[in-house]
Amino acid sequence: MSDYLDTSHWKMLAEADPARLCRRDRCRHDADSGSFIIRLWGTEYRIEPRRGEIAREDGGPLPHPYFNVFIVSYLLQDEIEVTGEWVSEKDFPGGATFFRGPHLLPTKVLADGYGDDLEAFAQRCQDLGGTKLPLADAAYAFTIAADLPVAVLYWIGDADFPAEAKVLFDRSLIARLPLDVVYSLGVTVCHRLAPREP
Repeated sequence: MSDYLDTSHWKMLAEADPARLCRRDRCRHDADSGSFIIRLWGTEYRIEPRRGEIAREDGGPLPHPYFNVFIVSYLLQDEIEVTGEWVSEKDFPGGATFFRGPHLLPTKVLADGYGDDLEAFAQRCQDLGGTKLPLADAAYAFTIAADLPVAVLYWIGDADFPAEAKVLFDRSLIARLPLDVVYSLGVTVCHRLAPREP
């Protein structure tokens, strides 16, 4: 079984109607194995509810382990039209209380990793398909899925404040994903955008 996921999540996915989950070509269903294939952030993943496993179709490594929580929860949610309005994690109901302490989004891995190297941050975002936004010192939007945009803002430091990064979500997620799943998505985004090892 994949880490961080309760068996009830896999059970719900195994019992879900494939036609509902695969509407609008959101994913594909393999009837023989009972698995679902979904494309997220340019990569195809195979989710196998019967075995409780997730794997990349190209055999590559998975993102952060919290990605398992996000991908299964996302697949079970109904699609909602995006609003085009960016909100922070603390704009979610209960977010100001939830997103602190152990649930603080790890944007520090970006700020510590890039420091004042705005060019390196921008290049990493472009490499991952980011679209430039006119925000902060640098900002990019990413299409995780057709109905799931995410943005990352970056400010270089100065004499008074260190470099800082922030993750923004489309307002439509407020009606779709619980806070722990939003956290899982945010963690995945931060770790995927972090500088690669030399």
